[in-house]
Amino acid sequence: MQLTDEEIRMRDGADGAAVAAAMDLLIRYGEALGAERLVDTRNVAGTMTQPSPAKAQLVREGGWAKAYAVINLDCDDDIEIPRMKVPTCQLQHGFSDDAEGLTAYSPQSIELQTDAENYYSERGVNILATCTPYQVGNLPVRGEHVAWMESSAVVYANSVLGARTNCEGGASTGAAGLTGKIPYWGNHITENRYATHLLQADARIDTFQEWGMFGYFVGEHVQEARPAIVGSFAQPDLADLKHFGAATATSGGVEIFHIPGITPEAPTLEAAFGGGAIPEPIRYGEAERRWVYDTLNAQGESDEVDFILLGCPHASLDQVALVAHLLEGKRLKEGTELWVMTPRALRTMADRNGYTRAITRAGGKVLTDSCPAMSRAAPPGTKVFATDSAKQAHYLPAILGIEAWFGTLEECVDAAITGRWRGALA
Repeated sequence: MQLTDEEIRMRDGADGAAVAAAMDLLIRYGEALGAERLVDTRNVAGTMTQPSPAKAQLVREGGWAKAYAVINLDCDDDIEIPRMKVPTCQLQHGFSDDAEGLTAYSPQSIELQTDAENYYSERGVNILATCTPYQVGNLPVRGEHVAWMESSAVVYANSVLGARTNCEGGASTGAAGLTGKIPYWGNHITENRYATHLLQADARIDTFQEWGMFGYFVGEHVQEARPAIVGSFAQPDLADLKHFGAATATSGGVEIFHIPGITPEAPTLEAAFGGGAIPEPIRYGEAERRWVYDTLNAQGESDEVDFILLGCPHASLDQVALVAHLLEGKRLKEGTELWVMTPRALRTMADRNGYTRAITRAGGKVLTDSCPAMSRAAPPGTKVFATDSAKQAHYLPAILGIEAWFGTLEECVDAAITGRWRGALA
């Protein structure tokens, strides 16, 4: 790789052992990818604080410095970890104290995570604790090179914000935070961001549910390629695009999509394809819409629901407000749990606006920092859950061995109140 004088100095130890280890990792990583150089970044979103048995053992052996060196720098040396060189945030992690006692998730894991937050915040890591950092202040600008983890965050950053990132891992983001560098490859290069496939919606896409279903279809058909989207859809909002992108990254591995006239790098369809040939469209009509709905609901048999999960990716304030409105004056059926997952910063705003009070008065809970898929935990005894998230309907049955129903937010709230699934495709 071609290194600048600054990068050579960091590699050779001018900024300390941890930075040298970080540069060594990035050089090896870049060479494996075929990158010719590194690129500057001032926005890193990674994972340092989430607990695990392996991490707990490393902390017992040498503290959090040891855990960071091994897991985030691929380094076995005993080194001190300095402050991050560039702005770095922690994405979602394990359940926090607001979920204590609600699942079998151990108090020891919560305590370990709290200890980690104290350690890393002292080293300049902003503990946002959400899979949607763009909802709570981390908003890179168009063209900015960033180093983000988390599939739904990555596809949103590339597509909706026009920032540039690959789907990074714990090691590459750990090294990027200490150096302000990341390999220049993949989505950082303009030519690699142009659309490769054209998807046309013939069915009307005008609700949160429809955007999620369409996204699931798109990801299934393009896998890790780059779709451009045209057709019959209403103006999407933040939640729609968040839901759509998360679904494309779930059924496939989409990291960037284009919607001409809506996403920043596609003012026209021609621009989305970089002036190249536009392929014949893959069409999404009523038959395809039915296939997606049936696929996402193929893991549900019993209509007796005991757990409802909303907020994946983490719910916006508007979504929390809608749940509160639907629950006003209502009460959950005994034995049914409703969890609304949202960033902690938005939970504070939900508290202030009375949304949390309305949800908890009905028997629901507003939780932060994680989700059942990330923490691999649900209410004890859960057998059948319902969700408005294509991502959770796809993953959670496999992770926890439970049945799943997918539908609208309104259908999910109805299930929480009645204890029964009565959803249907309109």
